[in-house]
Amino acid sequence: QVTLVESGGGLVQTGGSLRVSCAASGSDFDRWFMAWYRQPPGKQREMVATIAGSGTTNYRQSVKGRFTISRDNAKKTLYLQMNSLKPDDTAIYYCMSRFSTATGPFDVWGQGTQVTVSS
Repeated sequence: QVTLVESGGGLVQTGGSLRVSCAASGSDFDRWFMAWYRQPPGKQREMVATIAGSGTTNYRQSVKGRFTISRDNAKKTLYLQMNSLKPDDTAIYYCMSRFSTATGPFDVWGQGTQVTVSS
């Protein structure tokens, strides 16, 4: 069984930095496709960054150059380093893992961690 638990959210001023983490349980973590999503207040959930088991990364345009997604396979932990934070980055941040099954993709989500950027 796969579980994901986020931590590290909080309140930070504009221009500040924060790192959120996602601790995973389950086997073969190094093969998992992982992602960070966020849901700003009153808006839909949106992809922030993804990382494949190979280490290939992808970012939404608005966070490129400011955010870095990484993984520590030995610790089964996913990270999102966020620098130069802006009020628009305020959201609940979720980690997600996606698995391929015979019936199609299956996503597992964490409970989320709140990130608030004050102006």
